Amino acid sequence: MNCKHIINLIEQTPFSDITDSDRGAIRAHAAVCEACNQAWQATQISALLLKERVAATFEPTPFFQTRVLAAMREQQNEQWSWAKMWRATGALASSMVATVAAIAVLTFVIPGTSVDSTSELTSTNNTYSAEEVILNQGEVAGTQTDPVSDAQVLTTLYGSEEEK
Repeated sequence: MNCKHIINLIEQTPFSDITDSDRGAIRAHAAVCEACNQAWQATQISALLLKERVAATFEPTPFFQTRVLAAMREQQNEQWSWAKMWRATGALASSMVATVAAIAVLTFVIPGTSVDSTSELTSTNNTYSAEEVILNQGEVAGTQTDPVSDAQVLTTLYGSEEEK
């Protein structure tokens, strides 16, 4: 038998299901092969440890049943409900609804003051409006004009010092 076959036999077959003829072949090969001997000894030790662990019985602590039943009763009493959730988050939810309602009233019901954009945004001394300077980029009514300087753009956007 080769070494690989014996290790495969040990790994694939439960220790309790290894037949006497297989055990004899394993022992014979393990006597000449150190690696298979170590694998066979590890298998025997593992089987012995598992057998002892299964045989051991554990007794629960004296108040184990009482603690488990108390924990189960506590979990049954702590079931989720809308009333408990409302008690925990009612003030926060109410304030959020009131804030949204106030913002809606300020946005939709109370009208804002309208600004006459053409009279306030256009300077009386300047023939350019902010829209013409930014969007048309020098084209006014289909005619090509000189490029607009930075001073003209700033004057159009912010007004001149004389207007203040």
